[in-house]
Amino acid sequence: MANFLNYAVFLLLLIVLIGFINEKYSKLTYEISLMIYSIGVGVLLTVIAVMLKKTTVSDLLYDVQVFDLEGFLMKGALCFMLFAGSCHIRVKDFKRMMRPIGILAFLGTFLGTVFYGLLFYGVSSLLGLSFSLPLCLLFGSIIAPTDPIAATSILSKFGLPKDISFIIEGESLLNDGVGVALFVCFSGIVSNEAGGGFFSVMFREILLAVVIGAVVTLILFQIFSRTKDSYRKIFVSLLSVSLSYVLCECLECSGALASVTCGCMYATLIGRAEEKHGKQDLKEFEGFWKILDNMLNSILYVILGFSFVRILQMPHVILLSVFAVLCNLLARSGSLLCSTPLLGKLPDNYTKLNFVKLLTWGGLRGGLSIALAMSTRSMLSDEVYHIVLGCTYAIVFFTTVIQGLTMKKVYEGISGVKKVKPANKSKK
Repeated sequence: MANFLNYAVFLLLLIVLIGFINEKYSKLTYEISLMIYSIGVGVLLTVIAVMLKKTTVSDLLYDVQVFDLEGFLMKGALCFMLFAGSCHIRVKDFKRMMRPIGILAFLGTFLGTVFYGLLFYGVSSLLGLSFSLPLCLLFGSIIAPTDPIAATSILSKFGLPKDISFIIEGESLLNDGVGVALFVCFSGIVSNEAGGGFFSVMFREILLAVVIGAVVTLILFQIFSRTKDSYRKIFVSLLSVSLSYVLCECLECSGALASVTCGCMYATLIGRAEEKHGKQDLKEFEGFWKILDNMLNSILYVILGFSFVRILQMPHVILLSVFAVLCNLLARSGSLLCSTPLLGKLPDNYTKLNFVKLLTWGGLRGGLSIALAMSTRSMLSDEVYHIVLGCTYAIVFFTTVIQGLTMKKVYEGISGVKKVKPANKSKK
């Protein structure tokens, strides 16, 4: 307990100090500041430890793992992050933009997965790495889903038009579930290569997970809809997602997919209730999940920053990370080029090319990609697992920090938006 409390205090101290310093001085996007400052603190502490212990960085990182990132994500935070990301969806808000959001979330994510898998397969073959095509497609499904938290936070900083912003946010919210489903499919193929049964894996991982999430939600939502206590509504939602995840863990199916199903079911059922009985008073419910999501993502970005030095020590990771980032940009732009012609007229008079450019550079990756990469440990060899994890981290870092910091300039260049200086007040 003392060890856990020490880590919790240290993480919260960093989150508070970094957030305050960033608010007063650097004024970066919150997620970007957490990652950059955490990397700086992690590198500094590593250098000090190496100097004091007179050892090498590799030896130090081999002996000491400060934070268990895998444990944080896979054994607690992931289900709540996925639920929080999907429970805010309102069907009535999506009706007007359902076509572009649906095409981008489903077709775009699928094409992005396939394009990335093919590109990375070609790169690995050129480098002499024995990666199979199903494994590369699995990797593609890991990095295909965009992150709604980072995207919304960054895009809100510079006044992106409402409809374009809604399309980007809506795609990011929906493609989490699509990405998880694709990941489960390709992980079934990879497992089948190792001697498992593909169709049995598909049935257990996808269908059973969706059924568990849906059934648990339908049962517990009866309490949610009948109670007037706002705190009890929060407790019921916590029980729904955590129970779904635990049942899936016991039955060896996808707890992540069950969590997304649970969140989407809550959003749909709340939307139906509002259509019948008017707008519901859910301020505490929505506020709680926004705060919890923000806190978990804050902890995630800090831990990712501390993991930076350790991940750099993984085999082939630096060279492959460069190719992974390039493949990601090419796959994202390729999937958008294929999907955009099906969207119809774009809002705000955007041309298809400018729309593709904006969404390519605005396709940020986050905690879900890291979590999916970590969940491959049991099916991959140590070397391949570390390559996948290292390259995934590189993509998350590049999209969050590099693309995030330059997103405003890209938007201004595409849209021809210029900063407008306030007019001087005329003297009376």
